[in-house]
Amino acid sequence: MAMRSVLSRVSVSVTRRMESTRGATRYFSDGKGRVLSEEERAAENVYIQRMERERAEKLKRKAEKEKAAKEKEDADSDKKSEGTH
Repeated sequence: MAMRSVLSRVSVSVTRRMESTRGATRYFSDGKGRVLSEEERAAENVYIQRMERERAEKLKRKAEKEKAAKEKEDADSDKKSEGTH
């Protein structure tokens, strides 16, 4: 999928969220003014949810990796301090 397509989907989803908080019920595509069908909205919602889930999983893996690195660093510093006494 092209970067332009991803960016337009993200901007559309942000716009929709903002519209939904104001009570608007009309959904538009990527600036063409065409109202999305139920199937298109559902497909886009699934896509957005999948991207958000993947981003959350990536952040979780990164946090776990950083935590493991910090624990290893702490264990190494404990070993060094034991060796000096």
